[in-house]
Amino acid sequence: MKLEKEKMKYLITGDKHSHFSDVFTYIASVNNPTTITIIVLGDAGINYYGFPKDDKLKSSLNKIGCTFFCIHGNHEMRPESLPTYQEMKWNDGIVYVEKDYPNLLFAKDGEIYNINDKKTLVIGGAYSVDRDYRIRMNPHCPFWWPDEQPSDIIKKRVENKLEENNWNVDIVLSHTVPLKYEPTEAFIEGMNQDMIDKSTEKWLQTIEDRLTYKKWYAGHYHIEKCTGKLEILYHNIHEL
Repeated sequence: MKLEKEKMKYLITGDKHSHFSDVFTYIASVNNPTTITIIVLGDAGINYYGFPKDDKLKSSLNKIGCTFFCIHGNHEMRPESLPTYQEMKWNDGIVYVEKDYPNLLFAKDGEIYNINDKKTLVIGGAYSVDRDYRIRMNPHCPFWWPDEQPSDIIKKRVENKLEENNWNVDIVLSHTVPLKYEPTEAFIEGMNQDMIDKSTEKWLQTIEDRLTYKKWYAGHYHIEKCTGKLEILYHNIHEL
């Protein structure tokens, strides 16, 4: 009797900022971690310091056995800017991967992936409200990167891909949210919102206005919240 191949299970969670204890706990209860893919909605913190300081975390995550599929956030370097990453085909889209850590995949903004037979669009990046603080505290190595938000090239790539798909996908995975879904209750108290660059949120709103979709997931705000078809995740881990 031929055994049926175990189906891949996709889980989704919010920002980790290099702290994966909840993920380690979850995976410890899984019989076969190789059948699990964990989607991190930005700010995984895996490319925060720059190699080799990040290698210890990468090695620990790679050894778990599951696959990590990470969206670009605003507290990490873009993998395409690092010489150790190469492009690879995965689930009908392009991802970035290092040969030493094949279980750690990073999405390419604007790609549409086949996840559980669902067309899944990825749009990473956001503005860092703590940018000035990070630069001030670390003037020689500020851990802030000017390409944190999607560039005009990335935006065009996203829009072209959506044109090819008649502005119809099943799922959107992003780091921040369309402007109308901003969780104002999560804003930092006393911070002047007029000084915050919301160009990415405004652009995402133009996408959301035109797009036919079933579910939109985001991270960034360090809260758990559902609003209509959009869900913001932080610590929670649940099945996609």
